[in-house]
Amino acid sequence: MNFTDNVVQWYHKNRRDLPWRNTADPYVIWLSEIILQQTRVEQGMPYFYRFLEAYPTVTHFANATEDEILKLWQGLGYYSRGRNMLKTAQLVQLKYNGIFPDRYDELIALKGIGQYTAAAISSFAANQAKAVVDGNVSRVIARYMGITEPINSTAGKKLFQQLADELLNKQQPGTHNQAMMEFGALQCKPKSPNCGICPLLETCFAFNHNKVGSLPVKLKTVKIRNRYFNYFLITEGDTVLLNKRGDNDIWANMYDLPLIETPELYSAEQLFSSADIISTFGIIPEIISISPLQKHILTHQHIYARFYFIYLKENKISLKSTMFFKKAEILHKLALPKMIFIFLNNFLNSKIKFTPN
Repeated sequence: MNFTDNVVQWYHKNRRDLPWRNTADPYVIWLSEIILQQTRVEQGMPYFYRFLEAYPTVTHFANATEDEILKLWQGLGYYSRGRNMLKTAQLVQLKYNGIFPDRYDELIALKGIGQYTAAAISSFAANQAKAVVDGNVSRVIARYMGITEPINSTAGKKLFQQLADELLNKQQPGTHNQAMMEFGALQCKPKSPNCGICPLLETCFAFNHNKVGSLPVKLKTVKIRNRYFNYFLITEGDTVLLNKRGDNDIWANMYDLPLIETPELYSAEQLFSSADIISTFGIIPEIISISPLQKHILTHQHIYARFYFIYLKENKISLKSTMFFKKAEILHKLALPKMIFIFLNNFLNSKIKFTPN
């Protein structure tokens, strides 16, 4: 039995019963693929069900607002995926009359759909002979064949796509692709793979050359950027002052609290003696209380945040065009970054433990 037959046979015995595997609807498959990008199945599954319930067809999705999409996406990260999905749905509604395409050449032209996603949808929905290459597939190929070219280098991406194309079972490409991805996710795992019961054991280069732990090779390209956010909680009666973020940074177009970003971690004294305070509020506010420092980890950024509950003594705040007061009772309906949502939820439920200034 050859490599492909072994993997497919393993798949039929061990595959998970996932909802998007029981349909050929390219819209449903698209939903699952985008939601699960850089997301564990366990984390992404509830989001998949919520989106499918809220938007059962691409037409429903296309008629949603960006705020509604971002709110439903809250906590999943990489919010640009949600924004791109809305643009894709609107384009499909306009160009394809609400019928989601299932051919590779049409899919690859849509916003937020790259080579992998187009191959996945076209092979799963239309059985088109396109090989998918994700992290799981690359890992299986690298270990089995002993490939030392980094999987994230330009040459590596080209090589692994070429090898995946050569291995593809063109008679059943959808099943083959699902099998390769599932094999990498469950059997040939990044850490502690189940080599002892692997059907490829005898012919696997990595196992037979003691290279399982060192393959695949990946270039270290991620540089972590530390950022320091000083948030301001300003209330007026039963309302909270919010800020609508722009579209050129993290959490684009989402609601947020007013903030001042500093180049390093400032003390309250440093922050409130800076010119930024005057330019932001017009006056120097009075601090009521300060929250403990919080750390929020993103893929390329670490956010260090401190929340200042402040009082504008002279009530002369000059609001920027992006700032406005919202009633506290509707905050849970807004698209807020998860860190801000949790903070406000805790604050409104009197669970925040402030340190007196």
